[in-house]
Amino acid sequence: MDEIIAEYIRRTVLRIPRDDIAAVLQKWGFLSETQLQTINFRQTKESISYSVAELCEENSADMKQAAMLDIICNHIYPNKRMWSVYQMTKTGEETDFFDFTDFKKKFKRRLQSALINVTINFREYEDNAIWIRIAWGTPYTKPNQYKTSYVVYHSQTPYVFISASVLKSNLPLLCQALLVASNYHDIREMKLRSHCLNSLKDIVFKRYSQNFQTYYPRQERNVPTENVDLRIINENRNEKERIQRLNQEVFGDGPQPKLDFAQYKLETMFKSDPKLDVMERKEPFRCLVKFSSPHLLESLKSLAPAGLADAPLSPLLTCIPRKARNYFKIRERKNFLPESFLSP
Repeated sequence: MDEIIAEYIRRTVLRIPRDDIAAVLQKWGFLSETQLQTINFRQTKESISYSVAELCEENSADMKQAAMLDIICNHIYPNKRMWSVYQMTKTGEETDFFDFTDFKKKFKRRLQSALINVTINFREYEDNAIWIRIAWGTPYTKPNQYKTSYVVYHSQTPYVFISASVLKSNLPLLCQALLVASNYHDIREMKLRSHCLNSLKDIVFKRYSQNFQTYYPRQERNVPTENVDLRIINENRNEKERIQRLNQEVFGDGPQPKLDFAQYKLETMFKSDPKLDVMERKEPFRCLVKFSSPHLLESLKSLAPAGLADAPLSPLLTCIPRKARNYFKIRERKNFLPESFLSP
């Protein structure tokens, strides 16, 4: 084992929380139980990483084994990456029998025919999820193992979750390889991004109920009741109950998936006095709207209870999860044209 592989394994171990290192190494399975017992997991992570590297050198670990450790770490801690959702389509409704060996063969052949210096590793999990790790190089440089792309593809579904590398120019090659290997004909980004991979899966696989309690009552001032008009108290109470009811009808009371990013394409017509005739050309104004937040859907749900927006919220905001799954067309009653807001 050369020094480059040893250093990569050591750095991978350093990314693991100290209390989880032993469990992750057991899942890796490259080191024997006897070798694992020789490691003092109570020492510093730096010392543990050197101990692991020495044992891997005894076993003559290669880059493939090091990449498998990296895949396991990313599978256990997927939230350390930013994930994007892609949807593939095919011309007919035919269903193909999925063969993992054939998928790997087609994927590697397609990618390696376009780029010589690239390493590809696969790992299949119990939930039919195929994890693919790609380290990219150039015609003149070896693959950079520290700047990798990750792909999570669930067989028998059209959805792919990609955490791309810094080199965006490699993304078209990656998409072409996915289409060839999975027998699909087209692929496009769904404009949904999040660090929480499981939440993205919940959205596209419809594994959550869009029901979530979002009403946070405001603090009441300690004002003597006799000095306040009872009609105002009842009005405020009724308004809060109305907001709570409408919010629950839209979002419900179930868990909400965590989403970091959503993007809209909109067309809107300017509203002005016809006498003024501000616009000479009666064409729609096209714009691109991007939303980003550590928890986008939670932020939208809190707008009405916080008094920052009227209830119910606009369908342009509340339909993001359904829109991501179904690509149906919506429109705002007054201002927006009936055109899908997601990019083609």
